[in-house]
Amino acid sequence: MGIFFPRRKNRDYIPRRSPKRLSRCLNLPDEPKVKKNARKDEGGESSSKIDWGKWRINFVISFFCLIWAGLWARAWYLQMVEGPRLADKARRQHMASELVSGKRGLIYDRQGNILAKSVEARSVYANPAEIGDLEKTVAVLAPILGSDETKLKKDLGNASKRFVWLKRKVDDQTAKLVKDANLTGIGFTREYDRFYPFKHMAGQLLGFVGLDDKGLEGIERALDDRLGATPVRQIVERDAMGRKFYLHEEGQTQPAGEDIRLTLDMAAQFITEEAVAKVAKEFDARWSGALVVDIKNGDILAWAQYPFFNPNTYREFTPQIFRNRLAADALEPGSTFKPLVMAAAINENKVTPNTLINCEGGKWVYKNFTIRDTSIREILPASKVMRYSSNIGMAKIGLIMGTGTMHKYLNALGFGQSLNLPIANSRGILRAPRDWGELDLMSAAFGQSISVTALQMAQAYLTLLNNGVYKPLRLVDDGDNIEEQSCRVFSERSVKQVLDMMRDVVEEKDGTGKRARLDIMEIGGKTGTAQKADQKTKTYGEKRLASFVGFFPAKDPQIFIIVLVDEPALNPFGGIVAAPAFKEIAARLASHSGMASDRKIAEKEDGKKGVRRKRGLKLAGAPEPPRLVANVAPSVAPRKAEMKFPGHLAKPAARVPDVLGKSVRNAVELFARAGIVPELKGAGPKVVRQSPAPGSPWTDTKSDYVLWLSER
Repeated sequence: MGIFFPRRKNRDYIPRRSPKRLSRCLNLPDEPKVKKNARKDEGGESSSKIDWGKWRINFVISFFCLIWAGLWARAWYLQMVEGPRLADKARRQHMASELVSGKRGLIYDRQGNILAKSVEARSVYANPAEIGDLEKTVAVLAPILGSDETKLKKDLGNASKRFVWLKRKVDDQTAKLVKDANLTGIGFTREYDRFYPFKHMAGQLLGFVGLDDKGLEGIERALDDRLGATPVRQIVERDAMGRKFYLHEEGQTQPAGEDIRLTLDMAAQFITEEAVAKVAKEFDARWSGALVVDIKNGDILAWAQYPFFNPNTYREFTPQIFRNRLAADALEPGSTFKPLVMAAAINENKVTPNTLINCEGGKWVYKNFTIRDTSIREILPASKVMRYSSNIGMAKIGLIMGTGTMHKYLNALGFGQSLNLPIANSRGILRAPRDWGELDLMSAAFGQSISVTALQMAQAYLTLLNNGVYKPLRLVDDGDNIEEQSCRVFSERSVKQVLDMMRDVVEEKDGTGKRARLDIMEIGGKTGTAQKADQKTKTYGEKRLASFVGFFPAKDPQIFIIVLVDEPALNPFGGIVAAPAFKEIAARLASHSGMASDRKIAEKEDGKKGVRRKRGLKLAGAPEPPRLVANVAPSVAPRKAEMKFPGHLAKPAARVPDVLGKSVRNAVELFARAGIVPELKGAGPKVVRQSPAPGSPWTDTKSDYVLWLSER
């Protein structure tokens, strides 16, 4: 029902209809269409209304353009303005800088055998700030590392520290146990550990390195600047936990030290070490040592010292053991000094081999100073003064020479100065001529009032045996042919006469060095028995230094050997103690080098021509040296049953032994029992192949025996 409106009576009334309907009814034309939102302004004109849709689209486009421009502006700011600072911060977070020392250089002998090498090792460290469960970490690590729990807990409990060493250079098994424990805050770093495959052989000479891979003794210390790698700073990446991992970039190499080749020969070293160990144990000596020198080029072939020192376990030895006494200990040389003084006197035409000298019947008192001989001799020619080792005769020769002349020759031979060798060596004691008196001059002539090292004695004898021309000793083979210095000290005539005297010392029946005699060739030498000063009484005491210097062959010297035995308890004389040790070394070296044929070595005149002795390395036929043990308590005398020596004292195998898998030293010992020094090829501590095969019969050709070595 709608609302009623009364009709208006106005005739002009027209019903309200839409414009379109009205125009159809009245037949009027349509009005022009007007845009929506159009309105009349005050002047009657119309304008368009706002298009809000288009406006919104434009607004959104403009907004995103501003955002895009802002992002580009921010990116430019971060890259150009803040870029270096942020990049450095990122590097600090994800990269780490560390000083890499690298591997030390290898040390070889003259045959290429590795004497010292560096192997990669792991060291355990901790970051206390990252350790969560301290009690658990300490309980797990202490038994693995062998550490004290209290100390370990103290080290790990300090959260302010970011780095603490727990144990340096652990073995593989320990590293695996720590890694398997998977402890938070415990990590590993890479280092290098020094390894000496031949263990104690030439141990005092090689020396050792410390935890920081720095040489502390011996060759390792003297040549540390060459063997040690120049440290470089490298960048290593770190993961989210801060653990380092190493990625070797292309062209990036690890730093490494220079390799060094020594003049040592491991075969000669092995022979010499056996001899010095035997003589020290047999005569209950404080220490013993020997040097072997190749006269032709001055190369030191062997440097042996007993008690032995193993650089692999240097912490287990005292400084008295690893001290290199052959280069560092300056002692009075005794009678081994006499040939050098005799050569100087002959060279100065003060005496000749036939000059007669009164030896005073074995006792001479000169200005309240008494000189004694071990034998009673009257008038002797100078040649027999040497043979009988007369102190009185040499003292008179020293007086004839004079202080100035004596000092000049001793200085030219290298005494009183350090030798130019890559090893720390003592200068000894050679006082200035103004400080010498007549007593000093006389005592120096027979090896007292002067202190020298074994190394200086080797240098002096090298000059004498090199036809009187000074030639420096060599310990490092740098591959250069060093020209001989033209400094002549002795004339060839003087040298020949002195060498003939030294030959008589050994080869004549009444010589003091007859126990060094070999059946296979003639040798020359000189015995020495030096008194040692007593530090308490400031006079000469009862202790002695027994020594022997010798060379072979006598006519054309090729090898020189000096043997020292300090404070032998059972017998003090060099002719009894040191001469047999020289004999053993010389015989085995002659066999090894081929100077004597196998036939001469294997045969021995035993009263019957053609009788062959059993094959072995006891090459000389002289009887065992007598021992003066009458006044020694039975408990002090050595017991042979307890003296076990490798090599020549053991019974040789009937056939070639099986040495596969054995250590190099053990393998060489087994061959040495049969008089064979095998050739070693390759590098490593184990034998992986041998020729001829195990069980083969022995042959007379030593070059047939080869052992191949490997690291595994």
